[in-house]
Amino acid sequence: MINYNYTAKDKSGQTVTGGMEANSDVEVADALHKKELVVISIEQAKEKGTKKAQGKYNSGNIKLDDLVIFTRQLATMIDSGIPLVHTLGILSEQVENKDLKEVVVMVSRDIEAGISFCDALAKHPKVFSELYINMSRAGESSGMLNEILDRLATYLEKTAALTRKIQSSLVYPAVVVGMAILITSVLLLKVVPTFKGIFDVLGGQLPLPTRILIAISDLFRHYFLFTVGALVVLIFMFKKYINTEKGRYKLDDFKLKLPVLGELFRKISVAKFSRTFSTLVKSGVSVLSALDIVGKTSGNKVVEGAVISCSKAVRNGESIAMPLLKSKAFPPMVCRMISVGEQTGQLEKMLGKIADFYDEQVDAATSALTSLIEPLVIAFLGIVVGGIVIALFLPIFKISQLIAH
Repeated sequence: MINYNYTAKDKSGQTVTGGMEANSDVEVADALHKKELVVISIEQAKEKGTKKAQGKYNSGNIKLDDLVIFTRQLATMIDSGIPLVHTLGILSEQVENKDLKEVVVMVSRDIEAGISFCDALAKHPKVFSELYINMSRAGESSGMLNEILDRLATYLEKTAALTRKIQSSLVYPAVVVGMAILITSVLLLKVVPTFKGIFDVLGGQLPLPTRILIAISDLFRHYFLFTVGALVVLIFMFKKYINTEKGRYKLDDFKLKLPVLGELFRKISVAKFSRTFSTLVKSGVSVLSALDIVGKTSGNKVVEGAVISCSKAVRNGESIAMPLLKSKAFPPMVCRMISVGEQTGQLEKMLGKIADFYDEQVDAATSALTSLIEPLVIAFLGIVVGGIVIALFLPIFKISQLIAH
């Protein structure tokens, strides 16, 4: 059992705070809902000695691909009839990632001490997500841990593949934009001042584009450190703001409203929602618990808010599809398919089809976006660098014409 601190509001609007022992924050949320409290936040209580008990591993070094391989191997070995403790012992010797190896050893020790597998995983929330823990709990209680872990590995593989597609589509534009900024900075800091010295010696009235370029160069050189400092401060303040609940919601809402990228962000969120929801329901997790988990894995606060509202509506006896449709965060087609799944008793199957469809949509959209961005970025680079070069050579052209006459 894990200690949690919660903040909630009662019927009169008064803020209520307290602590509770539970296997997960989903259980805490369920208990608070039964008391007719509106949950504001649930956080794992910080206990003395927690870091010591959990070891000195760095969870940031454990990548999704490492977790995928571990989960797939764990599922295969359990399916082969090897006891869980022995399986974890074998895997702790095979795992290449040192931090994950340490986690596996600690989980194995906890199980030997009599703690259940899911509770042992719950001690490492930065490594194993709520989805991972709850699916493991469902697998343990149903006696189908090997099948559940196999589904979980498949889910993680598809999530990793989706993430790689998005990242790979952004690499080329990021490199080109970075090169453009570097080249422009070198031209403004080194090349333009050299030409300025030549123009000062020659004298005469410079063309307007050249005068503007020299003014920008002087401003950039004289206030370079101030500009960099101001930029760092702005980035820091922006990151701090988007880490707040309000800031993150506004950013995610803005992302969904962007002309071209907005649809891509929406498709990514819908794909994650459908895949996670389908995997949880198929694994035996209750719909209400699944909705509480799914909202947090969508990666978008607007979608998360819609799922939370949907969860509250479902608790009051409504269907899943209608609240999602009212939120306008989900496309009507998705809501209609979920409605059909509810009516036919094949919700997880329908959610799987939605996830497959939107995975393909995301793949097509990222490919199309990459094809669109490449020429735009090259054109931008050409215009910026070409504009600077033309502005520098305009006075030379003018002098050449005067000499010719």
